[in-house]
Amino acid sequence: MENNNLENKEDVCEVFDSHEDVVNRVKERIPDENKFTELSEFFKIFGNPTRLKIISLLSIEDLCVCDICEILGLNQTTVSNQLRILRANNIVKYQKEGKMVRYSLTDLHIEMIYKVGLEHILE
Repeated sequence: MENNNLENKEDVCEVFDSHEDVVNRVKERIPDENKFTELSEFFKIFGNPTRLKIISLLSIEDLCVCDICEILGLNQTTVSNQLRILRANNIVKYQKEGKMVRYSLTDLHIEMIYKVGLEHILE
């Protein structure tokens, strides 16, 4: 939360004198504005509790839609809609096995993002 009270100046430099070498070094390494926009959109996908639950389940084991519905106590329409969003954003993938469709996370990065986020809030 932003502190609009200017009386407490402990959290700011007493003199504004940026360090040109540091500023230039950091500017050279930060992504361009488009990448921040893409990253922001990517993180929005994780902003839905149902999608996070699905990611959580799939970080444990690949599952079919029926299993996901059963575990989460949700109907197939709700789960399918969330899986469609996750698929469209390359978070999950599926493989058809006869009449069943088994879902998994697209790669280890997704599992790591989920686990690091969970670890952070559990601290």
